[in-house]
Amino acid sequence: MHIPFLSAEAPFALLAMALSALVLFRRLSTLRRSLTNTAVFFAICLLGDLLAGLLDGMLQPRLLRWIRELAVFGEGLAVIRYLGLALSEIVLARLRVRVSGILVDILVIAGYVLWGFVRLNLAGVEFTALFATSAIVTAVLAISMQETLGNLLGGLALQMDNSLEIGDWIEMENLAGQVTDIQWRYTTILMRNGAKMVVPNSQLMRNRYAVICDHKSQPTRQRRSISFNVDLSIPPSRVIDTVLHDIQAATIPNVSLLPAPQCLLTSFGAGYVTYELRYWLIDPGPDAVTDSDIRRHILASLQRAGIRLALSDRIVHLVQQGKRHRKDVNARELQRRLDAIARIDLFAKLSDEEKLELARHLINSPFAKGDIMTQQGAVAHWLYIIVSGEAEAWWQPPDGGAAHCMDKEHLGSVFGELGLMTGEPRRATVVALTDVEAYRLDKAGFEKVIRARPELAEGISGLLEQHLAHFQTLEREYTQSKLDDLVGHRNQSAALSKRIRDFFGL
Repeated sequence: MHIPFLSAEAPFALLAMALSALVLFRRLSTLRRSLTNTAVFFAICLLGDLLAGLLDGMLQPRLLRWIRELAVFGEGLAVIRYLGLALSEIVLARLRVRVSGILVDILVIAGYVLWGFVRLNLAGVEFTALFATSAIVTAVLAISMQETLGNLLGGLALQMDNSLEIGDWIEMENLAGQVTDIQWRYTTILMRNGAKMVVPNSQLMRNRYAVICDHKSQPTRQRRSISFNVDLSIPPSRVIDTVLHDIQAATIPNVSLLPAPQCLLTSFGAGYVTYELRYWLIDPGPDAVTDSDIRRHILASLQRAGIRLALSDRIVHLVQQGKRHRKDVNARELQRRLDAIARIDLFAKLSDEEKLELARHLINSPFAKGDIMTQQGAVAHWLYIIVSGEAEAWWQPPDGGAAHCMDKEHLGSVFGELGLMTGEPRRATVVALTDVEAYRLDKAGFEKVIRARPELAEGISGLLEQHLAHFQTLEREYTQSKLDDLVGHRNQSAALSKRIRDFFGL
């Protein structure tokens, strides 16, 4: 096949470029700029080849020959570039053979060099003198470019032995992030703060680095640890059980329960014990956010259990504002508790003195988002008063069917009153939708009030009957059982009144 005014190699190069471009431009949209530049380079070389043919007889034959040789050499470089991309991105990808980008570049460069030797041989160049000269030049370049060559060889080694791959999370000295690219000279690491760190490959090869999360492992996990201090007087088993129960029961984003979290006693300090909660992170990216969530859950669970975080024992001289300041603080907290009690219909018939007595018995019980506040079927003789935050209740049918979310208006600002007043097991599982600030009222805190006025049992039983009727209606709807209609309100209220009296021993 011969086209007038073109070299004998030009038609074959043009055919190869056209076929490979037809495939590459359609499938490699991300490389279109590079493909376009290569195509422009090929067109320029093809134009030079054509000009050499058109100017035949007008210029010196030696000059035209070198113009044509350079044009044909450029055409070959473009063809080798396209064929290399087609081989690595299309053929090997279909065969599911993964080849590092640096190795593909080496093969393409080897093709360039081989094509150069072929064209020089056809041009009649003497290779003996060429090799001698190139050896000297290579030695000089190797001495003057040791650092650059170290980076190049380091990048090649990283991809050849797969010790570090794109997508891995690594830690090196004070650097931590995800590998996004491995080039000849450097490796790009995306930091957690969004900055891109460029690390020379020779530095990676000389120093130690830890692959904290391999992108090929499914699922990817990284172990984290959170330390906290507790007073020496608190039994370690109580601290460990309290924290682990909360972390394992709560729904905390980005925390894996397999392997299970661990809470360990790690050291002793001046008046305190140091504990360490170890858990597994699913996505290493938002590590600080997840650590913050874990600390919130630890703090809330310890506060609910009446366990305070401890600091080292120190003697500090402070200027106190006196009893008046402490009295004002206590008064504000007591008024806050009274306001919470005033919003609850269950205690509407109590006198001001009785409400004040209840307020003094309230216990601060915060919950973090995702915490289980009450568990269906558990027996607990207390109720919760929500001051701020939201929660939702889930009811599990007796036959073990799917759990159903109850309407939030049925939850209100207080729940668990049946457990407080009758000792019944919990009717639903309540989960904190947000961080919840709540107070807890135990049986002992209400016992003094109801013993002084036993007639309160009749008034309270009417309100409890409405709550109980809602659960009974729910059971009929979802279990499709053939329960008889509810007994009249008077009989049910009387039965509830008797159970309240029996529970408090009235």
